[in-house]
Amino acid sequence: MRKKNIKGLTEAELREVLTSLGVEKYRARQIMEWIYARGAGDFSAMTNLAKPLREKLSEHLYIAQLREVTRQISHKDGTVKFLFALEDGQTVETVLLRHDYGHSVCVSTQVGCAMGCSFCASGLGGLVRNLTAGEIIDQVLAVQNYLKQEDQRVSSVVIMGSGEPLTNYDNVLRFMALLHWPYGLNIGYRNMTVSTAGVVPGIDRLSMENLPITLSISLHAPHDQLRSALMPVNHTYPIAVLLAACDRYTARTNRRITYEYSLIAGVNDRAEHARQLANLLAGRLCHVNLILVNAVVERGYEPPAAERVGKFQDILKRRGIETTVRKEMGGDIDAACGQLRRRILSAEANH
Repeated sequence: MRKKNIKGLTEAELREVLTSLGVEKYRARQIMEWIYARGAGDFSAMTNLAKPLREKLSEHLYIAQLREVTRQISHKDGTVKFLFALEDGQTVETVLLRHDYGHSVCVSTQVGCAMGCSFCASGLGGLVRNLTAGEIIDQVLAVQNYLKQEDQRVSSVVIMGSGEPLTNYDNVLRFMALLHWPYGLNIGYRNMTVSTAGVVPGIDRLSMENLPITLSISLHAPHDQLRSALMPVNHTYPIAVLLAACDRYTARTNRRITYEYSLIAGVNDRAEHARQLANLLAGRLCHVNLILVNAVVERGYEPPAAERVGKFQDILKRRGIETTVRKEMGGDIDAACGQLRRRILSAEANH
């Protein structure tokens, strides 16, 4: 008989599984507390359960675990990038970001990515598959376990790693609910950020969930011609359609939207682009996060000089657009989405 993985099940779903095995429903919370609050990966660790019960559970069920393939630690700022192997041998990246206000985890939601953005390493090999909710939350649990040695914990989560979250909608929503589960990691929705390349049906669907999360839009260009060249998703959901969905989201949730803008030298970093972006976002409840593009060898893009970044930011600020420049983190490691996985896969292929 094939064992069932319970990582990623809700409390209600685990109760049903336990009932089918003749186990009391109330055990579901105990088991989930061991998994999500204490990081247990095996029933044998659950010492408040009788030994015969632990043996019965082990006979029918198991708790899937990620396997760490490698990690990189930045000597500049302590950023840690993990490469984890899944049960089927596929790999995903997860990043621990250290801030003055706490520790944040950037999780992946897919193996690879179908978006094909021209500045990103995640999509170089295309989309392989969606991650389950269990595989996504396992990334947070693995980082939480890593932080235990420092007597620290994860305080926020950004869903900005490899993959497009809104094309794996159900698993991402389930992941956030598990993350928020009060007897586990108990991370508030206000400490979660979902980033999308601009999948309009997903934005509309998310606006109806009534969750106080932060929605982040990967914009990266102020007009359709340039954005379509950088992000193929713009052919399906051009800027006017995307911004209309963002306006609906703000109207329904009263939440400010963050617009991500990766500055690429000689491509989208001119003063003209800044003025066009300011016109586009004028009057909207928003924040612009300027990002220095990561130099991905296969893409050939480079970040602009600091002076150019400052001028771009000043133009937006003078037009009343709240703007920050994201602090570069992990610059001395493969910090960009997909870089570490791509390098390992390339090395294996060459070998």
